[in-house]
Amino acid sequence: MNKINALAGIVSSLFFAGTALAADYTVTVEPNYPPAQALEVYKPLLDYLSKATGQHFILKPAANYHVYWRDMRAAVPVDFAFEEAHFTDFRVNHQRFSPLVRVQEPTKYVLLADSESANDGTHGLIGLRIACMSAPSMGYLLLGEWYKNPIAQPEVVSTAASWKDGVEMVFATESEGAMVPSYIAQTYPNLVPIATSREFVGRAFSAGPTVPLEVRQKVAAALIKLRSAEVLGELGATAFVTTNAAEYAGNERLLRDVFGYQPLRGRTAPAVAAPEDNQPGLTVKGGGK
Repeated sequence: MNKINALAGIVSSLFFAGTALAADYTVTVEPNYPPAQALEVYKPLLDYLSKATGQHFILKPAANYHVYWRDMRAAVPVDFAFEEAHFTDFRVNHQRFSPLVRVQEPTKYVLLADSESANDGTHGLIGLRIACMSAPSMGYLLLGEWYKNPIAQPEVVSTAASWKDGVEMVFATESEGAMVPSYIAQTYPNLVPIATSREFVGRAFSAGPTVPLEVRQKVAAALIKLRSAEVLGELGATAFVTTNAAEYAGNERLLRDVFGYQPLRGRTAPAVAAPEDNQPGLTVKGGGK
């Protein structure tokens, strides 16, 4: 009996030792979907990571971009983040995050409009409605580069619950234009692309400073091996590739005019002029700004 009890104790110890290796890690993502929808959209990705790494990943969604930016500035604890270049660079500089991998495709934003509103390019949408996710989403900030004149502005409508909802607002005649990522714009060939932004490094999956090196390596390796069309399709990506902080350096400057932004002490955000219509990386249809 004592031998049986001893054996049971050894088995029990091994079991709990094994389960102790697994830990819960939170993942935050930009609020491109309402929280309940985000849980569904990112579930295949987190399930894949849990299975591939032996850890447990929990999505930490935000209600909207205002809440997301507030929490980011307050350094609300989170283990991983999947974000555009300006947020990635901010976390590198302010919270010691490390970009592990990025979406293979570069990020571009496209201003779409119905054919009736597209004839005069960006100028033709002055005074009209453009659906866009709220500040400080990259799409919203890039719109500001195209409409610099304070008395020649479109009406930016930030009531869309997702980027796709913004496009649907055009079809529902609730707006005349929509600002969306290029991977969404290409699925709506019946709308006219008025302007396309310059390219940014693709969205990054970053790790916070408290995440063990072994876990970071497992997550990076798993994402690079990811080939599931179901998982990648939900992310608007075809693959992940390795990256580093240097690829994102300087992108934080997009946030320089956002409420509550504070550069690191002793540093200032570079004053970079917005690209003109005739500069590389910006394609504008029809008239100027």
